[in-house]
Amino acid sequence: MLDKIKVIVNGKEMTVQKGITFQELAYLAGDSEKNFIIAKSGNELYELIRTVDDGMDIEFYDISNFEGMMTYKRSVSMLMIKAVQDVLGENTHVVIEHSINNNYYCEIHKPNFRATQAELDKIKERMMQIAHEDVPIKKVIVSREKAVEIAENNGMYEKARLLRYRRASYVNLYDMCGYRDYFYGYMAPSTGYLRKFDLVPYEKSFLLRFPNRSNLNVYEEYANYDKFSAVFMERLEWCKLMKVKTVADLNDLIASDGFEKLVLINEALHEKKIAQIADTIYERKGKVKVVLIAGPSSSGKTTFAQRLGVQLRVNGIVPHTIGMDDYFVDRETTPLDESGKPDYENINALNVAQFNKDIMGLINGERVEIPSYNFISGKSEYKGRFLQLDKDDIIVIEGIHALNDELTKDIPNENKFRVFISAMTQLNVDDHNRISTSDSRLIRRIVRDHQFRGSDAAKTIETWPSVKRGEENNIFPFQENADVMFNSATIYELCVLKPYIEPLLFKIDKTYPQYVTAKRIIKFLDYFLPANSLCIPNNSIIKEFLGGSIFKV
Repeated sequence: MLDKIKVIVNGKEMTVQKGITFQELAYLAGDSEKNFIIAKSGNELYELIRTVDDGMDIEFYDISNFEGMMTYKRSVSMLMIKAVQDVLGENTHVVIEHSINNNYYCEIHKPNFRATQAELDKIKERMMQIAHEDVPIKKVIVSREKAVEIAENNGMYEKARLLRYRRASYVNLYDMCGYRDYFYGYMAPSTGYLRKFDLVPYEKSFLLRFPNRSNLNVYEEYANYDKFSAVFMERLEWCKLMKVKTVADLNDLIASDGFEKLVLINEALHEKKIAQIADTIYERKGKVKVVLIAGPSSSGKTTFAQRLGVQLRVNGIVPHTIGMDDYFVDRETTPLDESGKPDYENINALNVAQFNKDIMGLINGERVEIPSYNFISGKSEYKGRFLQLDKDDIIVIEGIHALNDELTKDIPNENKFRVFISAMTQLNVDDHNRISTSDSRLIRRIVRDHQFRGSDAAKTIETWPSVKRGEENNIFPFQENADVMFNSATIYELCVLKPYIEPLLFKIDKTYPQYVTAKRIIKFLDYFLPANSLCIPNNSIIKEFLGGSIFKV
């Protein structure tokens, strides 16, 4: 039995040949259709090409799992780039720009090329052909110098510059049919695992579409999110203005003492945008009486609302803030979620009727008593807090349901001005590896929760999936209702947050279920040079997370 080992696979004990790979083990466990794409054991992920060790307790994940889907997306991205070069020529440059509803917006930079459906069908056909051939995706370990040389020879100059900042002496590249590239994260063992994808024209180029995790037989929906897309187009202009598009560009600035100037330009752009929003509200003076602000967790809503208030006052408009939390229904009548726990993110957790009555009273010039919610007793209370608006005053309301018309159903549209705010990442690692907006917000939240809420990184990571589900149900479906969108991301923030978050993440060892996420973020941040936060103005949105903000946050 020296050549045999015992393992547990998805709760079932198995005796297998020593030296077996996770891929071979998955097949023995019944995965003949190549659905399992990554393995987990001891709170650590393993690519299927890795060898199994004796005594491992193993879970296999398909693409319905978050980590499985991330592995799938990286692998399909490489397949798409390889197919583009096969169809359009190996010097064709592909850029994965950003995510739209879990699909990837990509651009092909080639003179006279138009991403028509006919052209995309050719690329998709080549992708399907390579997938059908079940070509191995090989991991190739090379020296950092060799990796830089390969990147430069393939025209990936931004990747070559980034690799020069790596501390490790060796780099893991992936090889598909002779095409070699670097991808941040784990990959599928072969192209035979990559069967579901689509390419459709979108904006100036195309979308790479992926299956829906909840229903793998359908693709993620997409639409022409005009306002959302406009924010990303603006982001590209800002990156161009600051001459920082990738992490390598940012590192170059830090290394050459250009960081402070970058911060000042980025903050000036934010202030200019906020002033423009205030000017738009001023142009509707007399009609707009309620400003509604919504956005996902850690988007900087609190600081944004107060900075907007300053700009409104510059225009002679006095804002009054009303907290949506003060309109919670009494705790015993709070709706319950699927697990039977109070669902405070459900719109019916708010006294919508009373909220509308009070807001309409204020709009009509009445003196209204505003309730306060007692979080200890779970009751709504009235403590003599009265509010009455003068002629040019407005109400500012910030909360997750602010863009849902059900919340303000009795308030005429002409009296409402809606703002959607989110930290939509302005920076990519390189042209083929994007920075997740969700990861950027999670990094912000981990730092803030530790600084001001006494919560450790493991707890924040543990609750993050629940936070994201609430956003997907209550915020993102209504984002296009906004009159204006504000991107609170800064190009510089991750290099500033890095020194704050790394010690918190290193406390999470392999005994924690959150180790997988902590390890991924640590590895990701390793590409960034750290930067000092002393030059960041004290009214910056980033100060909401670092501390030292001039505002009450």
